[in-house]
Amino acid sequence: MSAVQLTPPTGPVRATIQLTSSKSESNRALIINALTGFQANLHNISAARDTQTMIRLLESDEPVADVLDAGTTMRFLTAYFAVSGKHKTLTGTPRMCERPIGILVDALRVLGADIEYLNNEGFPPLTTRGFNKSDTNRVAVRGDVSSQYISALVMIAPLLPDGLVLELTGDVGSRPYIEMTLKQMEHFGVQSQADWSTNTITVPATPYVARDYAVESDWSGASYWYSVVALAEEGSEVELLGLKEQSLQGDSEIVAIMRPLGVESTFFNGGVRLTKIPAQPSLAWDFTDCPDLAQTVAVVAAVKGVLLTLTGIESLKIKETDRVGALQAELQKIGAKLVEVETNTRYEVRQLPSADESAVPSIHTYDDHRMAMAFAPVAMRREVIIEEPGVVAKSYPSFWDDFAKVASVAQL
Repeated sequence: MSAVQLTPPTGPVRATIQLTSSKSESNRALIINALTGFQANLHNISAARDTQTMIRLLESDEPVADVLDAGTTMRFLTAYFAVSGKHKTLTGTPRMCERPIGILVDALRVLGADIEYLNNEGFPPLTTRGFNKSDTNRVAVRGDVSSQYISALVMIAPLLPDGLVLELTGDVGSRPYIEMTLKQMEHFGVQSQADWSTNTITVPATPYVARDYAVESDWSGASYWYSVVALAEEGSEVELLGLKEQSLQGDSEIVAIMRPLGVESTFFNGGVRLTKIPAQPSLAWDFTDCPDLAQTVAVVAAVKGVLLTLTGIESLKIKETDRVGALQAELQKIGAKLVEVETNTRYEVRQLPSADESAVPSIHTYDDHRMAMAFAPVAMRREVIIEEPGVVAKSYPSFWDDFAKVASVAQL
């Protein structure tokens, strides 16, 4: 389908949602399990396209691994194929081949990997050609570009002859994702040490232990239901199943972010209940540790008329699309604008002085799953069209089926 038209509910929404499982946890568990020799039993693995792509490529003997548009899969498999000594060519969509990977490849080369770029230096496609013992187990990488580079390195570290001492330079972004990786490694028997005072992670050369692992539901996917409740009528309530109050996922920060935007979270055995409360007129938030939530929160602020100040969103420019540019274009269609207050540092969501609310906005999704899902809750207030809705398959394949429980979803 090329678009869906979403129509608001006629009263308060009430729904129970069995969320999709975490793509982030699933992808890490799959790589660690591969490093055990595929000996562990993994439960509740995500049905997201990125994760299914990871499974397919880990099981494939083909010389070319096409990751499609899955950035995590590209980064994790580059490290995995390198340390495993596999000769593989990794490629992806045209956009995937525009997303940088040089920081990870440079670090892997220092540690002994033989990797060759096939087109442009620092970008896919690339070929891994084996692994040789290096004379060092210490490497430094920037911490402010992508935590996935760091996670990729620490996950393969136990298989390196002398382990790894990883020094993170500059500011460290998305730290909860790094901590999630280390916690999952600990579950599989690898005890690492992270000294955040010096931004140094030490991982010993020690074999992984194959153990059963159950993946939690996805907090990134939960964020869109927080938006639904924030924008729905008084008396609305949504229960999200499969979430834990003490979560490994950094995007569980949505609990704290959405409270001032009008959503209270009450945890129970098996999930969390979202209820509507009064919202504050303004909010400032640093998204350094949870950049994937920025689009969701920006849309809620735009619709509710909340003055939102965002920092820590620099990494959004090298995601599936330039998410900053995409927000700047699409927020205007719902009566708001994203203003760059300080270059590449601080942004504000502000209301446009005269917004036309009679027209049905048609939201372009830029081949980005989070653009589609972040703007869908606008339908709690007004009709909205979401273009190319199939992009949600990347992380939340059942999203439109679930969304139909709270609004009318018509294919166009």
